[in-house]
Amino acid sequence: MRISVLFGSMALFTGLAAAQTPHTHQHSFSDAEKWSHVFDDPERDAWQKPHEVIRALALKPDARVADLGAGTGYFSARLANMLPKGRVYAVDIEPDMVRYLEARAKREGLRNLTAVAGAPDDPRLAEKVDLVLLVDVYHHIEDRERYFRRLSTSLRPGGRIAVIDFKLDSPQGPPPSVRIPPETVKAEMKAAGHAVAAEHPFLPYQYFLIFRPAS
Repeated sequence: MRISVLFGSMALFTGLAAAQTPHTHQHSFSDAEKWSHVFDDPERDAWQKPHEVIRALALKPDARVADLGAGTGYFSARLANMLPKGRVYAVDIEPDMVRYLEARAKREGLRNLTAVAGAPDDPRLAEKVDLVLLVDVYHHIEDRERYFRRLSTSLRPGGRIAVIDFKLDSPQGPPPSVRIPPETVKAEMKAAGHAVAAEHPFLPYQYFLIFRPAS
């Protein structure tokens, strides 16, 4: 499995790589500098509402956060800025994206942002975290019950998993045939041992669900 993502809709590869996606399934993401102009387009802010999302996550100042499928760091950099006492792990399996994230952290002085070269079935986190964030990534993951059961071991006590993905009727996002409705996400996460902790309705094109381990 590898996932690569681009602003506006989703590209299906075979792993976990970035946080936005293209209209075609045949894009290369080796040129992270090029894709940064798309991923970090300021026009995205109007519907992605990144600061509202981060506020809704209600993170403690010293929280540990893993942004799975971080891409060029659209959410990771914002999280690092808003959590100066915390630690943000920006996880991607695309090598050039990881290199870009490392350079961005240095360029922007984000000492609390760590780029991580993840594996398709393992984010390879250096420590347990308070929150795992997946933006426009969930519907790319294969064998989701197994993946999210395993991901439980990466959570600290009280840790949560936040899933943001495209609604079935959204004008943005992947083809409707590959989208996953929120009801299915809830059922799959329940099967993986997670319960809904919160649901935020303020994103126009995406649902926003937060889960905690049920036990």
